[in-house]
Amino acid sequence: MIELKEEQVEALLEKTIESLKDDDDFQLVSITKKIKNYDALSFFEAAKYIGKNRMFWMSSEEDFYLVGIGQAYEIMAEESRFKETKERWYRLLEKATIHNPYEQPGTGIVALGGLSFDPQKPTTPLWEKFKPSHFTIPEFLITKQNKQCYVTMNVLVRKNDHPHQLANEWKDLEERLFEKTTIEKQTLTIKEKIEIEPTEWKDTVRKATEEINDSDIEKIVLAREMFLRFNENANIGSILQKLLDAHPNSYVFAIEKDNHCFLGATPERLVKIEKDHLLSTCLAGTAPRGKTKEEDQAISEGLLHDQKNREEHDFVVKMIKNAMEDYCTHLDVPNEPIVYPLTNLQHLYTPVTATLKKGYSIFDIMEKLHPTPALGGTPKESSLRFIRNHERLDRGWYGAPIGWIDSNQNGEFAVAIRSALIKGTEASLFAGCGVVKDSNPDEEYEETNIKFLPMLSVLGG
Repeated sequence: MIELKEEQVEALLEKTIESLKDDDDFQLVSITKKIKNYDALSFFEAAKYIGKNRMFWMSSEEDFYLVGIGQAYEIMAEESRFKETKERWYRLLEKATIHNPYEQPGTGIVALGGLSFDPQKPTTPLWEKFKPSHFTIPEFLITKQNKQCYVTMNVLVRKNDHPHQLANEWKDLEERLFEKTTIEKQTLTIKEKIEIEPTEWKDTVRKATEEINDSDIEKIVLAREMFLRFNENANIGSILQKLLDAHPNSYVFAIEKDNHCFLGATPERLVKIEKDHLLSTCLAGTAPRGKTKEEDQAISEGLLHDQKNREEHDFVVKMIKNAMEDYCTHLDVPNEPIVYPLTNLQHLYTPVTATLKKGYSIFDIMEKLHPTPALGGTPKESSLRFIRNHERLDRGWYGAPIGWIDSNQNGEFAVAIRSALIKGTEASLFAGCGVVKDSNPDEEYEETNIKFLPMLSVLGG
């Protein structure tokens, strides 16, 4: 199979339109072609000037970028959201016309999006644009991996559409998106910084320790919010550039819905899949970085042998292993964690690999894994119930799966921590920590302050 010429694109659209039976019928057409190496962030920035929603994903491990522009199709679900999203995704693919000679990860039809942390908790206006499960197939998608670059164009066609008009619209939009755009550098000034109810949050930590000591709960993760107001509207492209520069070992992401944008730099992979090969990551147990090499090494050794952090990490390892056993074979779990250093923090880290059984998908694994003990607690249902009843925060997509899946049976999801929700001149930042039986509210409060730093540092704090 080779790349289509302009007249072939139009012919493919015409053939698809003619195959539709009635006015209500539709079909997604997706065409991928290889292009010269192109800057992903310039592509993202160009869309700002044509009024399209944008999506951004970067995995530094493989020098892998996805940038989605606009929306050809959306998949949303509220009830049984993992199951519904999975069914709607595969239904869409069954009907789709896909021309993709390369089948590289992240090409063809790609859905980018995420899910909320807890759909049972009432939502607030803070997260009004972000549904419990919300995935977008963009109109245009750039995929970059190791300097290989591809563009995928997606369009939803109906019986009364005109192929020539659709092809011309594609061409015009493509030309506008590939006009070289420079990122506007911006230095934000924080005019107002408010920690939302810090005293009440510490009281909730005390309640959590009492609950843990009086029940079968071993750990409860509690999160809190910090509100910022800036001197001007935040430029998302500029913030992403700073995140990319400051956090080279993290997943950098942004999902834009109108003037609301959820973005961050998270170190925590939830699950990655390549055909039937599965990789999940246990990242729990946290310490700051040292100011000198010697101090950093001492903190690292302390983290590796700290009982509280090791217990917290072991909770996650055990849960991920148990969650994957039902759906996988050839499960491999190292006996000991290693220390994974980031710019501001270091974590205990254990990778888990497996082979996915036939008939299952990444959505089945996510449903089992989310939330991990690192974001919810253990046991899962009891800790979630406490969070639902006592946490003074609508987490929205914070702490939940965010990522992508493609039509070639590849996908990757991270846990949306180290993140912020930005609306023009305002931002809400989120940070959490694991509470166990002997947790000290002041120490947990200080741990959340450390976890605010990755976002604060790029937002002028």
